Amino acid sequence: MDGVPGTNCPILPGKNFTYHWQPKDQIGSYYYFPSLGMQKAAGGYGGIRINSRLLIPVPFDPPSDDYHVLIGDWYTKSHKDLARLLDSGRSIARPAGILINGKSGKNADGKVDAPLFTMKAGKVYRYRICNVGIRTSLNFRIQGHKMKLVEMDGSHTMQNVYESLDVHVGQCYSVLVTADKKPMDYYMVVSTRFMKEVQTAKAVIHYAGSNTPPSKVLPKVPTGWGWSLNQWRSFRWNLSASAARPNPQGSYHYGQINITRTIKLVNQRTKVGGKVRYAINGVSHVDTKTPLKLAEYFGIAEKTFEYNVIGDVPSAARVPAKISPNVINTEFRTFVEIVFENPEKAIQSYHLDGYSFFAAGMGPGIWTPQSRRTYNLLDTVSRHTIQVYPKSWTAIMLTFDNAGIWNLCSESWDRRHLGQQLYVSVISPARSLRDEYDIPTNALRCGNVLDLPLPPPYINN
Repeated sequence: MDGVPGTNCPILPGKNFTYHWQPKDQIGSYYYFPSLGMQKAAGGYGGIRINSRLLIPVPFDPPSDDYHVLIGDWYTKSHKDLARLLDSGRSIARPAGILINGKSGKNADGKVDAPLFTMKAGKVYRYRICNVGIRTSLNFRIQGHKMKLVEMDGSHTMQNVYESLDVHVGQCYSVLVTADKKPMDYYMVVSTRFMKEVQTAKAVIHYAGSNTPPSKVLPKVPTGWGWSLNQWRSFRWNLSASAARPNPQGSYHYGQINITRTIKLVNQRTKVGGKVRYAINGVSHVDTKTPLKLAEYFGIAEKTFEYNVIGDVPSAARVPAKISPNVINTEFRTFVEIVFENPEKAIQSYHLDGYSFFAAGMGPGIWTPQSRRTYNLLDTVSRHTIQVYPKSWTAIMLTFDNAGIWNLCSESWDRRHLGQQLYVSVISPARSLRDEYDIPTNALRCGNVLDLPLPPPYINN
């Protein structure tokens, strides 16, 4: 259960739903948000911090305080109006601005917002920066201060120091900031990337005891996606640090496992019936009235959707996109390589529910098997969301060992809404509680499973 239409029935107006979960295999910085339609554009998001257990060492001293910084693009139209625009074949256009923790930097009276955070001179602070927007890559920096990267998307990293960080949609970074500058106020600055016209928002960080306002001179935003690609190449996994368990993160040697299957996914902007749609390998996904996972669990999958309407390699022929539920099968516990190829001029960002993966390589142009020679097979960071630069490719590697149906989607919410997503079905043939739990007793039902009897329970072995 991950809250998306392919696995869960929606919570109806006036109703409620309690979600029980145990974060036993994760640590780090995450955020929650609504997943239906374009609701994410209306807010309803917040940070989630999963701390290491007390006896498990963390590769840095405890900070003086821990702050979540939720940055994202902002649209003045309601989420319903944005959905109507997209469904009519029109674009939602550029955002009206940028928000930092829901604030634009100025209040209703036009005055600068009160400081968001306070630091004491000489102390070290952790900032967890998440891009919660719906389509815009953002650059984050703090006036006069450097940032030591320590974690991203739930993995400890080598502690490189940066003046600014590109945070793509859906990604979270943790940095340590030392309050070692002159005691005064400083701006944290967020700017759009890869847009013709740069939009910027700022928020105040206050040094305790200071009466000096921040300088009006803001640090510059980087230009070009080549700079961003080189920054990604500098990110490294901390192989010796513990994660949720005391064993080192690098004890899983992903670069030494044989690839059993390569899936190449190519995004596409197309038109169907005169309206813009987005597709993967020629199929533009639509949700079904019965969530895919429920249909599969209750044994009526063949009445609800068809598996593998796309192949592992996109068709060479340029044919109109097909509108259909897009579900692919993978064999349980196989090690798979997925290549995202982006022939468009717009940057892409992809997220896979239920998994972390290793982004082994990126590069311009068309991916070929020879591209594997450029892979980082030692210490690329294990994460759940990755960018694909314009007219470029990104390759990820993972073991499909988490049974269920999982959403692989564009983090550009307009593209996701119009079909640039698919689901991966991972079935454990053992039907064992070791691999997957039975359906929760409070699971919502809808569509064709509303009145069906429960299937036999999984075996306890």
